[in-house]
Amino acid sequence: MDWVRGDPIGRGSFATVSLAIPRNCYSVKSLPYLTAVKSSDASASYWLKNEKHVLDRLGGTCPRIITCFGDDYTLENGRHYYNLFLEYASRGSLSDELRRCRLSEAEIRHHVKSIVEGLDHIHKNGFVHCDIKLQNILVFENGEVKIADFGLAKETGEEKQGNNGKKCFECRGTPMFMPPESVNDGECESPADIWALGCTVVEMVTGKPAWNIANDSSIWSLLLRIGTGEEVPAIPDEISKQGKDFLEKCFVKDPKKRWTAEMLLNHPFLAFDSDTVSLKLGVIAKENESPRSHFDFPDWVSSLDSSSFPSSHDWDSDSSSSSFSAVDRLRKLATGGRMPENWPESDGWTSVRWN
Repeated sequence: MDWVRGDPIGRGSFATVSLAIPRNCYSVKSLPYLTAVKSSDASASYWLKNEKHVLDRLGGTCPRIITCFGDDYTLENGRHYYNLFLEYASRGSLSDELRRCRLSEAEIRHHVKSIVEGLDHIHKNGFVHCDIKLQNILVFENGEVKIADFGLAKETGEEKQGNNGKKCFECRGTPMFMPPESVNDGECESPADIWALGCTVVEMVTGKPAWNIANDSSIWSLLLRIGTGEEVPAIPDEISKQGKDFLEKCFVKDPKKRWTAEMLLNHPFLAFDSDTVSLKLGVIAKENESPRSHFDFPDWVSSLDSSSFPSSHDWDSDSSSSSFSAVDRLRKLATGGRMPENWPESDGWTSVRWN
């Protein structure tokens, strides 16, 4: 591909995002005029290559999933980079959209249906996204949304094996959106995406994270709440009765009883006439708001060194061992430290893979 790196539009712990402008706009093999290029050091590109692999396997046939235009390597200022070319969303993420304005329930239902359609496609093709949240749902110029950021995605049933041949305890995603089975057992299958969807819907309705967390709380206290007891995220009073029931189906503690994406597509909350939905489609961001990256990077970045990927600590997942109970697993996940003052906001969490 013949392209020029444009202005930077985002930076995260694993990659940077810039505009990629094709040199020849009329070439058949050229990129669209505005494309987002996600780049990382070639030696630390494991997660970016995983994203390319997943998007290729998904086939680019679902309009609810971001399109990948290919990849390449470049040598810039003496450094080798791996680059992934993706659709550019001029209106940023749903998190950005929520900062600009409050969403009506009609808009929320429209967006949620699009997300569930995307999840249904992902799950039926044998993958789990593992990091559904507002920051990873992109909003395009016409107001439609697409699921993005597949770096942490995995194949259904895929398990990491340790050196001893046993399953490793592996927890993927953003803590605020993790389901009980991920916290307790390191299980991240399609039901985990549905729990995270519920957390995302709550945030769309209230403008706040699904879990009500005090500013002086730690990750440890949040993980204990998620992994033990019967507590689930509070369902907003301001959502309709159908919306409340939809969220209840997402927040079932037992992943085997949680509704699937296919089941949710038939839920009354998503059964509406799209022609009657009043959306702010095609509305461009205010002039003083510059275009954002194709996915939103949190301010609190991971402390994991990308040079360590993909190696990790091997945790024995034999739950029968009294020395490795669910509480022990939670303790291993917890940092023990305090979070920044703004950590209850979902932007304060990073997308990480814990091993």
